[in-house]
Amino acid sequence: MRILIRTSKSAIWARRLGSVAVPLVVISVLLHRFRLVGGELFLAAAALAGLVALAAVLTALGALVRLWRTGDQGWSKALQGLALGLLCLLPFVYYGALAMQYPPVTDIGTTDRGLLPLVFEPGTAAMPPPKMLSAADQQVIFPNVATRTYPLGQTLTFGLARQQIEDYGWDIRFQREPGEGIAGQINAQIVTWAGWREEAVVRVTGDRVSATVDMRSVSLNAPHDFGSNGRRIEGFLRALDEAVTALLLENPDANNPAPAEPEGEVEPPPA
Repeated sequence: MRILIRTSKSAIWARRLGSVAVPLVVISVLLHRFRLVGGELFLAAAALAGLVALAAVLTALGALVRLWRTGDQGWSKALQGLALGLLCLLPFVYYGALAMQYPPVTDIGTTDRGLLPLVFEPGTAAMPPPKMLSAADQQVIFPNVATRTYPLGQTLTFGLARQQIEDYGWDIRFQREPGEGIAGQINAQIVTWAGWREEAVVRVTGDRVSATVDMRSVSLNAPHDFGSNGRRIEGFLRALDEAVTALLLENPDANNPAPAEPEGEVEPPPA
């Protein structure tokens, strides 16, 4: 007598749903990164991908329980669906944890925003009003987001800040060199892995012997920055602190360069 062992339909559907969730996540992110879809459509596509991934996980779990009881075939299909679904849900879990940790803000800065204007490009000019923290709340959540003052000249400090921006790979969209009575400023754009555009503004004021650095970071057309702007400013200023300290340790007279040697013929030493 031949005994037929069935393949669980739930296991088959679990793998199908997981196989659909993966391209939904990848395609929606790529379309958003390349500006082929707007933020609202991206959020809708991401929500759909999350629901499909959740359905794959629940279906796979149900299939595994059924397979354990009945002895049907389909373990590999159920496990594949479970793995694909969990993989697609990881970004949602990650951002969910960040949303619980950080308040829904989109604009963080060390000083008055009027001193740190953004570069409005196509697609960002219609950005919603920025969501900001009160000074007290910002101090609690991001204690290192504060104006820096260094015992280093304005020009040298600006050069260190610019080098750091270049090392980070940020896309510089505006740059103004510092001068006497002129603040140096750099506007750079950052693209997150999910395709959101964020803009960082660095402003350097001062003179030949000291400099003050302020910074602002803003999410463009995003409803929540998940703490990225505050963490970006803290990380940038912390690295700048280290760069200025290292320069002054290596060259304590950085603000007072040695005078140039006078040009002309050099007299031979006496015989």
